[in-house]
Amino acid sequence: MMTDVFPGQSSASALPKKESAASVMIQSIVAHLYEQQLGNLEGSVADYIPELGKISPDQFGIAVALESGELITAGDAANEFTIQSISKALTLAILLDLVGRGETYRAVGVQPSGDPFNSITLDPRTNRPFNPMVNAGAIAIAGRLRETLGPSAFEQVLTRMSQAAGRELRVDQTVFESERETGHRNRAIGHLLRAAEVFTVPVDEVLDLYFRQCSVLVTATDLAIIGATLGNIGTNPISGKEVFGIHTVRETLSVMFTCGMYDGAGDWACQVGLPAKSGVGGGIMGVVNRQLGIGVLSPRLDAAGNSVRGKLCCIGLAEELGLHAFDSTNSGSNFLRGMTEFDQL
Repeated sequence: MMTDVFPGQSSASALPKKESAASVMIQSIVAHLYEQQLGNLEGSVADYIPELGKISPDQFGIAVALESGELITAGDAANEFTIQSISKALTLAILLDLVGRGETYRAVGVQPSGDPFNSITLDPRTNRPFNPMVNAGAIAIAGRLRETLGPSAFEQVLTRMSQAAGRELRVDQTVFESERETGHRNRAIGHLLRAAEVFTVPVDEVLDLYFRQCSVLVTATDLAIIGATLGNIGTNPISGKEVFGIHTVRETLSVMFTCGMYDGAGDWACQVGLPAKSGVGGGIMGVVNRQLGIGVLSPRLDAAGNSVRGKLCCIGLAEELGLHAFDSTNSGSNFLRGMTEFDQL
């Protein structure tokens, strides 16, 4: 268990020597949840991507990044793994920043589908993917990014992802090649989208971008900092760098809340009540608006493709800290409360 700034940050961003009361309390909760779930071996690793089937299933790390820049970790929070579908939230945010809401939603909708994340299907009403968190939607986003940014699209995506994490990220080339060699279903989705004129660039170029974004290596600590960046209205709380625009953050968190946890999104909304995105590499990234980011690594997945221990840890954090969006301890809009108090003067 530790509280620290992210490795590689300059002394200018170092934490105050005295820990905040919030970090001390969260340290205790994180330590308890880690010990509580350490022996939980339910679920299994994703093996439809051959390289993912080779990862150690028993890795387990938790990280929480506060808006103040304080960082709390437990277990294997520094272990690298591939980001997989968590990248979908970030590429959505990047496209929203680049072309705006209207252009983005001409390529993809925002409705939960209820279908498996890799379904080869489009919304019959619009002939577009249901939302950006399923594979079809994420590939549509990748197509529009490739159209907008040209051949350097992935380099620009990786740069933005690195800014959100606060360090230079890199691709696991072995996982990328494994995904490219075996991703026939995603290739079929790509050709369906090209036939529907969602994008006009070659399918192979789009899928190269998509497979690479999913193969970026992150840690639970990175996910917590990225989550805190989204929670901090787009500004990395450690570096102080603005990464995403204000309106982009609102759109991205909204889609994460309704669609981010595969076809387990409804259960998540009721049990945890936070915007989040999971990946089949075993990661979960959660966001508490204006407060903190959560990152968990545990590769054993449930039937919906979500980390078993990761989900249970997030449930525990939400319950212990009153993080659920509709928890009775959440007082709601500060603006409305302030206006009400003003009216009573």
